[in-house]
Amino acid sequence: MATKKAGSRLETEIERCRSECQWERIPELVKQLSAKLIANDDMAELLLGESKLEQFLKENPFKQGTSPRGPRPKLTEVRKHLTAALDRGNLKPEFLQEANLIMAKLNYVEGDYKEALNTYARVEVDDLHLVAVPPYRLRMIAEAYSTKGLCLEKLPISSSTSNLHTDREQEIITCYEKAGDIALLYLQEIEKVIITNIQNRSPKPGSAVHEQELGFFLETGLQRAHVLYFKNGNLTRGVGRFREILRAVETRTTQNLRMTIARQLAEILLRGMCEQSYWNPLEDPPHQSPLDDPLRKGSNTKNYALSRRPRVYTGENIFCPQENTEEALLLLLISESMANRDAVLSRIPEHKNDRIISLQSASVVYDLLTIALGRRGQYEMLSECLERAMKFAFEEFHLWYQFALSLMAAGKSARAVKVLKECIRLKPDDATIPLLAAKLCMGSLHWLEEAERFAKTVVDVGDKTSEFKAKGYLALGLTYSLQATDASLRGMQEVLQRKALLAFQRAHSLSPTDHLAAFYLALQLAISRQIPEALGYVRQALQLQGDDANSLHLLALLLSAQKHYHDALNIIDMALSEYPENFILLFSKAKLESLCRGPDEALLTCKHMLQIWKSCYNLTNPSDSGRGSSLLDRAIADRRQLNTITLPDFSDPETATDTSASSLSRTESPLHLFISSQPSHPHPKSDTFAWPHVAYPDCSHVPGPHTPPLCKLIISS
Repeated sequence: MATKKAGSRLETEIERCRSECQWERIPELVKQLSAKLIANDDMAELLLGESKLEQFLKENPFKQGTSPRGPRPKLTEVRKHLTAALDRGNLKPEFLQEANLIMAKLNYVEGDYKEALNTYARVEVDDLHLVAVPPYRLRMIAEAYSTKGLCLEKLPISSSTSNLHTDREQEIITCYEKAGDIALLYLQEIEKVIITNIQNRSPKPGSAVHEQELGFFLETGLQRAHVLYFKNGNLTRGVGRFREILRAVETRTTQNLRMTIARQLAEILLRGMCEQSYWNPLEDPPHQSPLDDPLRKGSNTKNYALSRRPRVYTGENIFCPQENTEEALLLLLISESMANRDAVLSRIPEHKNDRIISLQSASVVYDLLTIALGRRGQYEMLSECLERAMKFAFEEFHLWYQFALSLMAAGKSARAVKVLKECIRLKPDDATIPLLAAKLCMGSLHWLEEAERFAKTVVDVGDKTSEFKAKGYLALGLTYSLQATDASLRGMQEVLQRKALLAFQRAHSLSPTDHLAAFYLALQLAISRQIPEALGYVRQALQLQGDDANSLHLLALLLSAQKHYHDALNIIDMALSEYPENFILLFSKAKLESLCRGPDEALLTCKHMLQIWKSCYNLTNPSDSGRGSSLLDRAIADRRQLNTITLPDFSDPETATDTSASSLSRTESPLHLFISSQPSHPHPKSDTFAWPHVAYPDCSHVPGPHTPPLCKLIISS
């Protein structure tokens, strides 16, 4: 009786070790079992063969895409054990099936794919029971389906008939789907067993819970089906397979896999699916979808059934996304949470590879979050997400730069400048970064001394390329012009205006084909009351960029300063034909109409302006649209900030040539008019925020390994 109890305990322990893949313990337990129960020689052969095969695979792991290596001395021992167990025929039917499954797996490892498939045919894998079986048997069946799929992929089809080819592809995918489903079921069951064992016995001090590993065959079963779907052009079934895996109840072993799949699915939803072709996870997939290859027709529903399926998350109040960006955002926020939880931050050399992998995984998630949140204009939320990424960001330029751009888009200019300083430290040779910082400092912050330092940095960095040096002088000239406006002493104003003029002249000489350099030079000459010279340069700017609203406006103002009011009005009308809702052009038109056509015409223009403003206000009323609901909200806010900046007024009573012209100039100086010129509904050929865009170059074309997706949007805003 005592011997039977001891044998039962040993068998239970062996079953537990097989389920938890503790193969190194099996030989010792088999030795103890053989000593107590003489009739278990065949079972001992099976267990030894299985443990040695698994130990070999653990020491010599497969990688996806590699071929088996053929016979090895250790594998010869495995075959001897399994052959002995099978030849004697004393095993019970269920253990005989297990021995055949292990033998088929051995055949695959040795590269004998036909024999492996023949063995699976004899065992009748599709008829194996999944109900009331120990966890290790679920693992064996899952690996059997995965191995069968691998063998079918390796063997060529004897016939070239397209129908046979399609049937073979579907059979392979079905094998992998079954393998994946049973693998998830096995991992759920084994985790339940492990948790129960921990609760039932207090672990000894220093003992650790055995970490479950997927292994090559289970991982292939979980990951190969959707790869083949995408390869065959069936995006609908590929997305469906992703969702099936993600809806299964999570286990510790599948956490990294779930994070990878969530990230891949989010990328497909963002880049490969539009709102019209989207279906939510609780709906049946469409029978025909524009996402799929029309030349490959197939069903978008499962063509197999299992007696047991993995548990999935269910409940009444579970959130279900209704459009592709929403689902992608949900997946990415889950991935971000997992990436932050599993972050490797240690700087010791032994953890370098793990730290690099952790950083790369997190960077991909944050890049996709930037795309998803950028589409919705949720820059506040994006900046909060990227702030959490700062734990990864030590000496990592890409994350710092993304964070700075998100702060700029969210309107947090002061913080953005501080972050850009760190970006400059990490990448001192990149001239676009101090250009961005100078833009912020000259905008709502009005930190002109900081802007001057950043502009000089651009000039110094731009020694290597004349393009950036020209932009640096352009920014420097703007800084000096703004400083001249703030100066209280007339002498200081003149000094700063001369500096601004010299900087613009330098920018124009370095980049004579840049219409912005010619425009700003003309503008500064106009401020200095050098009207003929200003006319020459503004005409150059229009030759380079004939539809530029700001150059046309400046030309009209310069003509009005020379009493050519009708010519100026004609220029304004021409500009308004391109930009019909540009407020500052309409305002100048009203002023000129009052001089040329009388107050009645000017009054009609003013009424038209009020109608435009009313429609613009109704569209962007915060009480109607909600916080951050559209980019127009930020457009109005930024425009109001720009309108509060006082910029140089080129009216001067001592040098004015005409009272009416001086009156027009005093009302709105060209630079002030230029800065505050914001069309309510931008024309396709113009930028919504003209002054920041023309004052600072668009750096979205700058080559680099990590050009952030926000760069173009922010710089032109």
